[in-house]
Amino acid sequence: MLVSGLYAGIGGFELGLKRSGHQTLLMSEKDSRALAVIRHRFPEVVVDTDVTELKALPERTEVVTAGFPCQNLSMAGDKSGLRGDKSQVIYSLFRLLKAQRVPWVVIENVYFMLHLGGGAAMRGILDQLEALDYRWAYRVVDSRAFGLAQRRRRVFIVASQSDDPRDVLLSDDAPNRSWPGAVLDHPIAFYWTEGRSGHGITADAVPPLKAGSGLGIPSPPAVLLPSGRVVTPTIETVEQLQGFPARWTSVLRDRKSKRHRWRLVGNAVSVPVAEWIGRRLEEPGQYNPGEDEPLTNGARWPTAAWRMEGARMSANVSEYPVHRRRGRLSAYATERWPDLSCRALSGFVRRAREGRLRYPAGFLEALEANL
Repeated sequence: MLVSGLYAGIGGFELGLKRSGHQTLLMSEKDSRALAVIRHRFPEVVVDTDVTELKALPERTEVVTAGFPCQNLSMAGDKSGLRGDKSQVIYSLFRLLKAQRVPWVVIENVYFMLHLGGGAAMRGILDQLEALDYRWAYRVVDSRAFGLAQRRRRVFIVASQSDDPRDVLLSDDAPNRSWPGAVLDHPIAFYWTEGRSGHGITADAVPPLKAGSGLGIPSPPAVLLPSGRVVTPTIETVEQLQGFPARWTSVLRDRKSKRHRWRLVGNAVSVPVAEWIGRRLEEPGQYNPGEDEPLTNGARWPTAAWRMEGARMSANVSEYPVHRRRGRLSAYATERWPDLSCRALSGFVRRAREGRLRYPAGFLEALEANL
């Protein structure tokens, strides 16, 4: 299928769809550094710099992707929802769809969108799709299902005016996944910028890669190695934890490039998830809604739901569409990773000791041994 990628970032959607046999006609992105990356990595694709000024999609477009900005929808953002100056650009998607019939739409954003303001942003997006006569299905998907050593839960919405989006997004399910507990004989990743009200502790994987942090800076999580050292992954490793080849963003070489590369990778769509969606667009499965139940007005959004004709229904599927071999941070973790600075580490330990969060046995003591 022929794809137009809006809010393209560094091309996670587009790379995944390319791997599953689709061709991208257009990529639209405003961020100058993201533009440098996609122009370098997708030289054959037309690149537009501002979706709000885009007059029309290419006529042959069959799929529109939209991993639109999450800054106003995430727990780390200002929580202003679709009214926010960043996330409101989603309305440019609906403007373009109103002017031109496109068979398929794929949208991605943060899990917190389901809960922010009682789910108002999610409701607004789905209402807009229904007003344009789209059937829709959505699902929370955890990137760990695809063999990535990153705990990353994101909402994906697939919509179509003529086909069944459930067969793309909901027909695969591999529930009953289990993940290791946080014990000191595995690498334990955590947000070193937090500690008092959150920590992101994840065993043998990293917590969700983020564009920002509790200290207002883009930064990688820290990792306590079984040896006792506290290190931070390299940007090349983090690119791989999103499913990109290492050095995907290496075209950025100015003095601030490292910080911006963290930010861009943290904002990206996990490539294997996009690839899976692309394969199901090409060869849909067959979803069985036999155990699904109607959504009641005013109820919280479930982790998966759909609407075909009439009522909205919850979907009885897990966050794990496939069962790939579990990605292990220990496969990447190396003593060659740089140490977390003593200042950063002591700040985290101080905040952790002041707060009331629970930590794995021996975890804080292992950190303090580095000070």
